[in-house]
Amino acid sequence: MSANVEAKEFRMDGLKWLLVAILVGAAVAVNTLFAQYPLLYRSLAILALSLAAVAVAVKTAKGDAFWNLLRDAQTEVRRVVWPTRPEAMQTTLIVLVFVVIMAIILWALDAGLGWAASKIIG
Repeated sequence: MSANVEAKEFRMDGLKWLLVAILVGAAVAVNTLFAQYPLLYRSLAILALSLAAVAVAVKTAKGDAFWNLLRDAQTEVRRVVWPTRPEAMQTTLIVLVFVVIMAIILWALDAGLGWAASKIIG
């Protein structure tokens, strides 16, 4: 029986994704066909259709999994131990110094190889 329920949910998911595609297509059509109307009205219509498409998409199995992923990510962000301002400044300074040193090394290598190539070629 669970296979039958899963098959039915899959079919309903297919219909929901079809509805999402229709709503997105309608948003594109609104923007194209009603170009003579002010941008504000078209933007509001596109926003409404987009919100409806997102609301339908969240009701699918993949949409629900994505929503759960976002909630879990938010929980993990709360658990992160963020660096203090001095630690962030020190790390940023180290990265900047390293980038400058690597830029100088690559510039010197490029100039040296260019000089050598010009001597070989003549």
